[in-house]
Amino acid sequence: MYQIEHFINGEFVASGSGKRFEKRSPVDNKVVASISEGGQAEVDLAVAAAKNALNGEWAALSTNDRVELLHEVADEITRRFDDFVVAEMADTGQPSHVMRHAFIPRGAANFKIFADIVKNIPTEAFHMDTPDGLGALNYGVRSPKGVIGVIAPWNAPFLLMTWKVGPALACGNTVVVKPSEETPLTATLLGEVMNKVGVPKGVYNVVNGFGPESAGEFITRHKDVDAITFTGETRTGTAIMKAAAEGIRDVSFEMGGKNAGIVFADCNLNNAVDGIFRSSFLNTGQVCLGTERVYVERPIFDQFVAALKDKVESVTLGRPTDQGVNYGPLISQEHRKKVLAYYEKAREDGATIVTGGGVPDMPGDLAEGSWVQPTIWTDLPETSAVIQEEIFGPCCHIRPFDSEQEAIELANDSDYGLSTTIWTENLARAHRVAARVDVGITWVNSWFLRDLRTAFGGSKQSGIGREGGVHSLEFYTEMRNVCIKM
Repeated sequence: MYQIEHFINGEFVASGSGKRFEKRSPVDNKVVASISEGGQAEVDLAVAAAKNALNGEWAALSTNDRVELLHEVADEITRRFDDFVVAEMADTGQPSHVMRHAFIPRGAANFKIFADIVKNIPTEAFHMDTPDGLGALNYGVRSPKGVIGVIAPWNAPFLLMTWKVGPALACGNTVVVKPSEETPLTATLLGEVMNKVGVPKGVYNVVNGFGPESAGEFITRHKDVDAITFTGETRTGTAIMKAAAEGIRDVSFEMGGKNAGIVFADCNLNNAVDGIFRSSFLNTGQVCLGTERVYVERPIFDQFVAALKDKVESVTLGRPTDQGVNYGPLISQEHRKKVLAYYEKAREDGATIVTGGGVPDMPGDLAEGSWVQPTIWTDLPETSAVIQEEIFGPCCHIRPFDSEQEAIELANDSDYGLSTTIWTENLARAHRVAARVDVGITWVNSWFLRDLRTAFGGSKQSGIGREGGVHSLEFYTEMRNVCIKM
């Protein structure tokens, strides 16, 4: 069993209060870790360490030296690749291939890519005329924003935590991370990596705990935390934004989604079925960018539903280390209750259950895990909570449409605006529809392809701000102007 402590100023420390909490496996509900719960005292220590590091050895590093150090962080993650895979599987219960081919490699890449962006992205310079004819030169200087509070989610814990920590450190900031109480293990391992490669003390800090009246709230309310980045549900983001208003601190949020997939009759049907299957059911549907609403042009509706049903019913459930397993449990018993409540709501609202809709029969101690059946519905009204609210589980509703305009209106009929995926072989249609769906990112004939140089974020209640590429630099740095009179 893992014993997880806070990582503060380069040291692993327990809470002064002695408070701890248990982390249970999603697979069989057995305890896999005992974790120190941080309070105001631990947050104060972590923020003080981060603030001191801003004026110490970390600040003295040149950009090239900092870039080289972050490359070493990525290389050490790769060297300890199996440790990170095992830890992430223990936390999430997801199959090995998800960790090995996506979550852990992307986590390492976040350090190298953003280090290289910082090294290569220029600022601006302008010559201006002056009345004496001699002129002046204005140029931009990027400075670290300061101490960044990182509130990370549980669904892809290492990938999404490093998506924030990587650019923050590349820009010269220091961080205080609050990983989800459900997934603390890889944040702890990253502390070991930081020490191994010689990242100065106080640059990377981790305080474990919960949200309200615990580590999360204390970080977001701390007056010496200069900016806050968060991925999670919209309700929590609203609370953090209120806290950030004290001190007028910057925020960058990726929040909920109720993402639509639009499948036109001229699509490559096999590719569309495969793509919607991934976007709806990867990571047991626990992906902010996942597809929970699918709109299919009527001529291929029945064929599409039947093909996706076959695909869903072919999954293999089991322990993440078992041979052939490609499907895992939900993150916790609590989250399973939420998802099953929506399954029941779908029945009450008159859904046709194409497949799933309940709890699978699991053998032995797996029966104690957080398992649900991957589920497809049809025939629900658009007013149903199942259509309007984010479920964050392995499910989707499929509805037919008859025109391009109708598909766009259905996709936009949501309080959220994170992502969409469009399937068509008509390039003109792809451009037209992509321009009119109100989301932060649109995929055409693909899903989850991410060029980290591009802007990423949501519209409406799905987020505020953009990260990725130069857009991350805009959040994690202050742009200052210097005016030199000639």
